[in-house]
Amino acid sequence: MTTPESPSPPPQPPVPVSKDRIYRSPAGLAGGVLLLALALWLGIDAVVTGEGRTPWTALAVLLFLVPLVVAYTVRPAVFANDDRLRVRNPFRVIVLPWGQVASFRSSYSNEVFTESGDKYQLWSIPVSLRGRKKAARQEARRASGGGRGRGGLLGGLGGGGARADVAAGAAAEGPVRAETDKVMDELRQLSEARKPANTSQGEVTVRWAYEILAPAAAGVVLLAVLLGTG
Repeated sequence: MTTPESPSPPPQPPVPVSKDRIYRSPAGLAGGVLLLALALWLGIDAVVTGEGRTPWTALAVLLFLVPLVVAYTVRPAVFANDDRLRVRNPFRVIVLPWGQVASFRSSYSNEVFTESGDKYQLWSIPVSLRGRKKAARQEARRASGGGRGRGGLLGGLGGGGARADVAAGAAAEGPVRAETDKVMDELRQLSEARKPANTSQGEVTVRWAYEILAPAAAGVVLLAVLLGTG
């Protein structure tokens, strides 16, 4: 007598991947778009209307210049989710599971350090010394009760107590920070929270951006040939 086979359990749905938080430099993007527009306008005009070797020279310069402009302005970005940090720099893409991230450092550039001691710069999160000075001035004004003008008004309303209330409210909100420093704080908090998770373990991977390096190298070779045979 045969017994019916027990039905196999239904397949489990895949675990959804958390959405990436994307950090880019608006100023870099805007500058890159303007530079690309100018380079393409001048280069295409030289290719179409130039005579003799001018079109080939313009093409070689475009082939070399456009990838570099893209690499340093449009391409850099940092992607962070619950499992890993992905850093897209001009010529490399670095994937760091949170379990491999040791610390972040902000000085004249923003950097991430791995447990093995390797350091990677976060190109898309540039340090703004001007932004830090502005934030420091705002923090000083807020801590003193809102500045000289507001202090005079508070003095007329009973002064010390009102100013103390303003200072207490400022302390509750936290210190004023520059925008890029706020981003680094977010990344530190996310790293600390997700570092022990099972899905945040793995090895650091680094991939070279051959889609940028190859056309730039081709442009250099073509330009060298044109100049060498001219």
